[in-house]
Amino acid sequence: MQLKKHVWRTLLAMSLLVVLALAGCSSESGGEEGSSSNNNEGSEDSEEASSNSGEDNTLVFGRGADSQQLDPSKVTDGESIYVTQQIYDTLVQYKQEGTEVEPSLAKKWTISDDGKTYTFKLREDVKFHDGTDFTAEDVVYNFERWTESGDFIYYGYMFGASEDDMGGIIEKVEATGDYEVKFTLEKPNAPFLSTLAMPPFAIASPDAIKEHGENYFKNPVGTGPFKFESWTQGDKIELSKNEEYFGKKADVDKVVFRVIPDNGARFMELQSGSIDMMKGLNPQDLGTAEDNQDLQILRRPSMNVGYMAMNTDKEGPMSNEKVRKAINLAIDKDNLIKLFEGLGKNAKNPLPPSIWGYNDSIDPYGYDPEKAKTLLAEAGYGDGVDITLYTMSNPRPYMPQPKVTAQAIQQMLKEVNVNVEIVENEWESHLTKTQNGEHDMAFLGWTGDNGDPDNFLYVLLDKDNAKKGSAGNIAFYKNDKVHDLLTKAQTEMDQQKRTEYYKEAQKIIHEDAPWVPIAHTTPPVVAKEYIEGYVPHPTGSEAFNHVKLK
Repeated sequence: MQLKKHVWRTLLAMSLLVVLALAGCSSESGGEEGSSSNNNEGSEDSEEASSNSGEDNTLVFGRGADSQQLDPSKVTDGESIYVTQQIYDTLVQYKQEGTEVEPSLAKKWTISDDGKTYTFKLREDVKFHDGTDFTAEDVVYNFERWTESGDFIYYGYMFGASEDDMGGIIEKVEATGDYEVKFTLEKPNAPFLSTLAMPPFAIASPDAIKEHGENYFKNPVGTGPFKFESWTQGDKIELSKNEEYFGKKADVDKVVFRVIPDNGARFMELQSGSIDMMKGLNPQDLGTAEDNQDLQILRRPSMNVGYMAMNTDKEGPMSNEKVRKAINLAIDKDNLIKLFEGLGKNAKNPLPPSIWGYNDSIDPYGYDPEKAKTLLAEAGYGDGVDITLYTMSNPRPYMPQPKVTAQAIQQMLKEVNVNVEIVENEWESHLTKTQNGEHDMAFLGWTGDNGDPDNFLYVLLDKDNAKKGSAGNIAFYKNDKVHDLLTKAQTEMDQQKRTEYYKEAQKIIHEDAPWVPIAHTTPPVVAKEYIEGYVPHPTGSEAFNHVKLK
């Protein structure tokens, strides 16, 4: 049974009406509700941050949500990382157009034959923004800090830290000279070097951390191409050029990240010239942007997945494999992907096709509502079932219209007697609630951090990361066979063997159906025609020191 045509037309019309309604509204940012952490000037400064075709050499970037905080080691959201990547550096970094690793704070390194010891030679000409010198002891301090508590979420995700072993696979980090640091691992870790390039493992100033204590998250100090200036929460973050940067010095003097929650309103501001660049374009605005000679569209390479997780650990229907398979079969993805209007392709696996290890031999569930009804009856839910679907209100790179997408799924599942209550949350609240496992089903997504399958499959679907309060695995899916495959792949240095492990893990995950994989997208960044040097990175964020206002 197909989704009824009048219902589908209604859903598409709803998304268009939102944009048309906004055209009659003020284009001011919705930052009036935010509280300032560093000043009390609020949104009255918006005119100062407005674009002037580059005349004041300030880059104004519009986005849909604010950062959660500016300590990158404590966050998993892209809005925070987008800003912190301007402020901090990592030991190694990714090349401008891919995930190959190159020097950054470390100028060279050696790896022992057994793959357990990494020795880094550090640059000797680097200062933190607070004027203190960068040395090997600062690297040691940061890594030891990340083992102090479970607050440093990514450390746990990537290095296998737990309450019983806060260091995870890293046995020891030691300064073997003023500008030399050595990492000793308890076992080889194939993605280790690529992991060190991830923004959460950026090196912060120990003096600033000690000075600001619990408030460090809003007073960040790194070594990067831009310095933090101010944060009016809910409105804007302002950065200034680091004149003493050791690498490529920024071509702009100032960067302002403005929060404009609605995609349509943000696009209107770009067209009017009050911002220079934006992300989070409504799919239906793509054609308008393409036809505007004053704009350019820069598509980010696809290394992401948008999905609907089903809480397998929650008592009730989602714990039943037949129900989860039925929900997969009841969703018409060919129709659903039309909401992405050319910005996305159907997903069948949690791993995107752009990542090595992708298993293309897996057959998608397809659209079969009659079979879905049969499975629901076999599971004891033939008379119907009530469930909740948590969705974020903010657009995300992997899901540009979350509410409309949720409504489409709601209508599709209604056809098989699954009654869905949509619960819409602001971004930060959505992350908290899903990490705590409050949902039956929930939208979320992931943009790859390091180009390695481990960063998707282990982080998002391993039992190690199904801990309430900090879950990366919000399906709370736990399969021992999958766990064995993923952990073996971490210690195997032969990529061909790792590929075999990952392909087998994807087969099992597909059969257990903890997710409905929805889409892999090529998120557009739209910029004024005078922007030069911006190269969208597949990891979802990039430093702006190469950007020029011509």
